[in-house]
Amino acid sequence: MTFSSVPPCLLLTVLLAAPLAAQVPQPDNGDGTYTNPIIHADYSDPDVVRVGEDFYLTASSFNAAPGLPILHSRDLVNWELINHALPVQVPRDNFSRPQHGNGVWAPAIRYHDGYYYIYWGDPDFGIYMVRTQDPAGEWEDPVLVRAARGWIDPCPFWDDDGKAYLVHAFAGSRAGFKSVVVVHEMSPDGTELLDDGVLVFDGHADHGTMEGTKMHKHNGYYYILAPAGGVATGWQTVLRSRNVYGPYEDRVVLHQGNTDVNGPHQGAWVKLENGDDWFVHFQEKQPYGRIVHLQPARWEDDWLLIGVDQNNDGIGEPVATYEMPRTGAKVAPTVPLVSDDFNTPEIGLQWQWQANPRAEWAYPTAMGFLRMNLVVDPGYRNLWDAPHLLLSKLPAETFTATTKVNFSGHFDGEKTGLIMMGRDYAYLALAMDGDAAQVQAVHCPDAENGVPERVMATAPLASDGDVYLRVRVEPGGVCHFSYSTDGQAFTELGPAFQAREGKWIGAKMGLFGIRPTHENDGGYADYDWFTVTK
Repeated sequence: MTFSSVPPCLLLTVLLAAPLAAQVPQPDNGDGTYTNPIIHADYSDPDVVRVGEDFYLTASSFNAAPGLPILHSRDLVNWELINHALPVQVPRDNFSRPQHGNGVWAPAIRYHDGYYYIYWGDPDFGIYMVRTQDPAGEWEDPVLVRAARGWIDPCPFWDDDGKAYLVHAFAGSRAGFKSVVVVHEMSPDGTELLDDGVLVFDGHADHGTMEGTKMHKHNGYYYILAPAGGVATGWQTVLRSRNVYGPYEDRVVLHQGNTDVNGPHQGAWVKLENGDDWFVHFQEKQPYGRIVHLQPARWEDDWLLIGVDQNNDGIGEPVATYEMPRTGAKVAPTVPLVSDDFNTPEIGLQWQWQANPRAEWAYPTAMGFLRMNLVVDPGYRNLWDAPHLLLSKLPAETFTATTKVNFSGHFDGEKTGLIMMGRDYAYLALAMDGDAAQVQAVHCPDAENGVPERVMATAPLASDGDVYLRVRVEPGGVCHFSYSTDGQAFTELGPAFQAREGKWIGAKMGLFGIRPTHENDGGYADYDWFTVTK
């Protein structure tokens, strides 16, 4: 079908639903170089494993469901979101309501004996593991490797003699102490710890808030890569020893230096088939969250050095632009998608709920829309407490997100809309006011502390057909909401809103539907598409 044969209304939909890869800045410059960040989205605490020609990345997902995103790449620069390893959060009942900042912390992904393993620490429940033989397929149910409180950021390691180990750090908020690293012997199948651990390094003197541990072996040395100094201001430390239990020497190998990349640390050392070394890490960039960077690395005197020492202080600093990794792969420039045309009987992988979902909140269809039912408010202080928000990450510094919706409101107080969610949030909603529909611009400052919403502006809705809701995001996360009844002329409603991060995550955008009371045959909303453009 050519564009000339498409009806005008469908043509608009087709154009707006074009792939995101063509609509936001690409890290792949197309000339043999790349520009950081490689993913301008909140894939916090990234870890990467290479198996043959394929790279797989996972990241912290905290309370969101599904959790443990799986991204795939052939060149470490162009990434595609292909799966989630954790369909629902465990324990299921605990995560049936929002648990902001809890859940999946700093996972490690490894490949051993035909299986891909992911370990993560839940600061309240312990260390979990999932595994699979196909990262894009089904993952086995989670195994609780050790029940504990405050044990975080675990990483497995299988040694040359067949023994297995696990290294981890501690969350001071739960354990009551932090900045130390412990190593355990682990069963070779990776399902349980065989001892209570050996303290192998104390970072209090020079490496406060040491966490994010990753264990490797190279040239006869055991290495523990660990960030320190805090998320926004820290650095990357490398520990090394000839013995798995230490003692370990330490060296700072990456810091901000004279660059504008604050807190460059916590990530993955990756060795290519040709022997080249690279390091994937995050940078905290609120309100966008922890975005992903790629640094060249090299070995010198059996130390892994990361970045480029631009100011001659003996420590590497992040690069802005650099030569592409020499993987030999020829791939089209791409970034993880956030647009969704809702044309298939599956909700897109980019979407996550604010808690473990119930089936009746939203139904995908093969009829070209997502049916979002309006969930009864049982007395939420505001939407910070609501589990049924369908959200996705912010994909760029500046962008515009537009969605097309047909609202079938049946009772007073029902509403649905487009939300920018965080510790403060704002949304543009279609709402029933008595028997008439209206557009509402709503802000909720300090939502996490239960502050009620404020209706900033309203407008009558003259049409009972399709409505287009839009948020335009300017540098720094300044948001402007607008609406349209024809998809072309948009009217801005309400004041500008400053997006704010969530708890340990960036702000998220998405959809919701809510009603004040249970009524027979309550209202609903059919979302035709959700599209992100420059």
